[in-house]
Amino acid sequence: MTKLSQHACEACRADAPKVIGQEKQELLSAIPNWEDVMVDGEEQLRRVFTFKNFVEAQAFTNKVADLAEAENHHPAILLEWGKATVRWWTHKIGGLHKNDFIMAARTDELY
Repeated sequence: MTKLSQHACEACRADAPKVIGQEKQELLSAIPNWEDVMVDGEEQLRRVFTFKNFVEAQAFTNKVADLAEAENHHPAILLEWGKATVRWWTHKIGGLHKNDFIMAARTDELY
């Protein structure tokens, strides 16, 4: 099986199906450091990354931003001293799409 981070993201439509059930559990198992959370009624993937200082956290957030821009799929990123919190979800469908899991896996690789 191909590593999740190597899967291709697909253009997402407003009527694209959300990831649920067994598929969601399999995808979550591929990104064990991520939490499945509800924020404002939308299911999202969240992970807090820790660093030695603000500069390292900022450099990481810039890498995530570059990754997001390259795929035209943008997360919420909270930058703080020594940490960055990243949340992935698909705005068009108000929840999780396979693309979110792929991007979470790629974010892990940047770390």
